[in-house]
Amino acid sequence: MKPIIISDVMNIAEYEKVRPEFRSRIIELKKQRRISVGPKITFLFENRDTVLSQIQEMMRAERIVHEEKIQNEIDVYNQLLPDQNELSATMFIEITDKDQIKAELERLLGITKNDCVHMIIDGRHRILASFEKGHEEDDRVSAVQYVRFRFSDAEKNLFLSGTVPRAL
Repeated sequence: MKPIIISDVMNIAEYEKVRPEFRSRIIELKKQRRISVGPKITFLFENRDTVLSQIQEMMRAERIVHEEKIQNEIDVYNQLLPDQNELSATMFIEITDKDQIKAELERLLGITKNDCVHMIIDGRHRILASFEKGHEEDDRVSAVQYVRFRFSDAEKNLFLSGTVPRAL
C-alpha cells in the first residue's frame, strides 16, 4: 500500500473546511472494516484512508502545523499500513465498565502471545496475528493493539476469492 506523504495531508485550515464530509466518509468506511469478536474485542482493518484520517485528526487535536512534526505523525501512522500480502488492524479491547477495566485487562494477559489471535481461511489455513511490541508486559496489556496478518500468495488468493469461509 502506498505510504502517505506530506502532500497528501491537508493543513488544519483546509481540513476544517472539508472535515464534516471527510469524517462522514471515513465513518462509513470504518463500519465496513470493523469486525467484533465477542463482546469486548473489535478489529478495525486499516487502509490508506483510515490512516490518513488518523493523521488529520491528530494534527487537528494537537494543533500540529510544523512540517517536521507533521512528518513525524506521518512516519508513526504509516507503520499501520499493511505491507504486500498483509492485513493490518487495530485491535481494541473495549471495556465500558470503569470498575472492571483492571480486572478485564488482567484476564486478557497473554492475548498477544500463545497464538491466541489468528485467522482461519477455508478451515485449513491458520494465519497467526503478529502484534506490535511494547503493548503488553508481564502485569498489564494495553487496550489498543496493532496487529498484522501475513499471508502466503496462496492464502491471499483464497482470502480474496470470497468463495471460502474466513474466520477471525
